[in-house]
Amino acid sequence: MQTRFKKNAKIFDIVITAVGGTLSVGVMLYAIFHFGLAEVWPELVLNLFYIACLVMIWMYFFNSPHITTQQFNYWCSVSVGMTVLLRDILFPPPLAFYALHLSCLALAVLLLCMLTFFYARKDWKSYTKRNLWAICIIDMLIAALYNWDIYLEPINEYTDYLLVEIWIRPTITYGLVACFVTEAEKEQRA
Repeated sequence: MQTRFKKNAKIFDIVITAVGGTLSVGVMLYAIFHFGLAEVWPELVLNLFYIACLVMIWMYFFNSPHITTQQFNYWCSVSVGMTVLLRDILFPPPLAFYALHLSCLALAVLLLCMLTFFYARKDWKSYTKRNLWAICIIDMLIAALYNWDIYLEPINEYTDYLLVEIWIRPTITYGLVACFVTEAEKEQRA
């Protein structure tokens, strides 16, 4: 089976994303079974989008004929956008401070706008590397703020699972951006 990427750095980016994302999703699926579906059903919905992204990353990485670059970029952007919309905007977790909540909400709206603008462009391959990495950095900032909030609140049995759940999407976003950057580099060379 032939891989899409030849450089070891790109292969490492995708492998890190796949391993980290798979372990994180596995931990969250265990949490769903541990705490019960009635209590943590939103995590199952989010995990379906994360699993879809991971499957598409593997299909793209191994040059599957069932997914084109256009389809990969579209469906991954939609999947990540849906998780931002669901987890951070429509059903945000309760945070310790209102200012922290507003910061996370503002960053989530910015991230959703960036994802929408990224894919709404007619020539999405013209999006620069800096724009692509900004998507990943904003997602990591959101996760860092949620992480900080968890440490401000009392620790309970959910804390470990929340810390894992927070970093799933930035891990996946990192892999997606690595793939998008590769496509942008190919377009610039052509």
